Amino acid sequence: MRMLIVIVMTSVVFISARASAQSCEALPTFADALTPTRELHVATTGNNTTGDGTPARPLATIQAAAAIATPGTAIRVHAGTYAGGIFINNLTGTAAAPIWIGGAPGEPRPVIHGGTNGIQFSKARYVIIHDLEIRNATGNGLNIDDAGEYTNPNATGLLVFRDLSIHDIGTGGNNDGLKLSGVYDFWVLNCDIARCGGAASGSLIDMVGCHRGVIARNTLHEASANALQIKGGTTTIDVLWNRLEECGERAVNIGGSTGLEFFRPPLSATQPNAEARDIRVIGNVIQGGTASVAFVGAVNCTVSNNTLITPHNWILRILQETTTSSGFTFAPCGNNTFENNLVYFDRSDLSTYVNVGANTAPTTFTFRNNLWYAYDNPAASTPNLPVTETNSIRGQNPQLATPLPAPGADYRPAPTSPAAAAGRSPALVTGDFSARCFATPPTIGAYEAARVCGTSDFNGDSDFGTDADIEAFFACLSGNCCPTCFHGGADFNGDGDTGTDADIESFFRVLAGLAC
Repeated sequence: MRMLIVIVMTSVVFISARASAQSCEALPTFADALTPTRELHVATTGNNTTGDGTPARPLATIQAAAAIATPGTAIRVHAGTYAGGIFINNLTGTAAAPIWIGGAPGEPRPVIHGGTNGIQFSKARYVIIHDLEIRNATGNGLNIDDAGEYTNPNATGLLVFRDLSIHDIGTGGNNDGLKLSGVYDFWVLNCDIARCGGAASGSLIDMVGCHRGVIARNTLHEASANALQIKGGTTTIDVLWNRLEECGERAVNIGGSTGLEFFRPPLSATQPNAEARDIRVIGNVIQGGTASVAFVGAVNCTVSNNTLITPHNWILRILQETTTSSGFTFAPCGNNTFENNLVYFDRSDLSTYVNVGANTAPTTFTFRNNLWYAYDNPAASTPNLPVTETNSIRGQNPQLATPLPAPGADYRPAPTSPAAAAGRSPALVTGDFSARCFATPPTIGAYEAARVCGTSDFNGDSDFGTDADIEAFFACLSGNCCPTCFHGGADFNGDGDTGTDADIESFFRVLAGLAC
């Protein structure tokens, strides 16, 4: 009976994670409404022998605090630099009382420096890891695993990784920033991960046999092989609203190549297996990389409403690296969808548009409602796709706010862009890269091009949608704008005139949170 309760709880938590994608802004986790009931303090001046974890007598290491942490404990790591090589085994909170490990409120992030792994957790459940900087580990930055319990979905899971900085990891080989092995039900939110691995190896976030995860609003940059590697039987991952810049060979590698013994759960001898299933990559800005996206032994995966900027050799790849062998059947890479993506590229920088490898099923892919624009040669915008694409836009300038690639650039299309209202409806998430609501039908790409939606603070009091805002709006229409409120024309529907019934209707759609 206890195991049944845990399984039901896990299912409910993940439904919440997927539902969060249906909000224009919020990404709730299981722990958001919870607060610690106990604190243990760690400081560079602490002592593991005489300390008790109080502010006056802090402990010296995270390991010492974790050894005595109980459900509901927050381990407050004070600013300073701590030695890496931290190993924590079997740390377990509860659904009502998780365990927090992170920087102390109001202080700079503490630094975990060096070690083979900066920090390794083996068999952790209901833990929030937050506000840490992990750097210069020789193996992996933050390593989370299931202690080899490949058949146990409850070994490691219900984890939140939030506001972490992980960078400069490895010695130039297959080294990862955040390595997740056999993790179920997890969130990676608002993290910055950079410069991990080398020699076309290593990932910023590497998943092997992970299930039911949300990876959202992170900045991932300067990778050697991948920003995201999603393989080893991984299923049901949402990759939402991340910025990826110059992320190596395959910026997003949906699938890959995994040793047969490392799949979680173990491979089936009776049903077709896959490196990755039911992965959704939505609303991201992906700039540079040898290929923006690779489907590699992936089945039933979707890449939608992303903005892809200047891949350097291929826009996307369709490959199969793990094939049927040793009595295990692998489904060919297929039944995947590429839709509502804005692809803005330099044709002279590509060898070809799409790379299709052997043992795949490219004719089972769906391509629809994508915009393709070669800004150096618009006449060369039409890609070589393995199947006929429907409702595509080719060779039309999407009118991006930043016309040439630049780090951190705003790639929002203008309201007059051909991408506006040209996406397949509805968008798979309601919010865009900047947390504005998608219109119906949505704009192609990661950004919604509709006007001003959700920011109608007409009287300048830092809220919107109130009676005062409505009064200020009508004052503007009559030419009596107050000095702090919006004025200059209230042309809400973008038709070049102001103060009309159509403008008033558009204004009230804004107040209701709808697209203008």
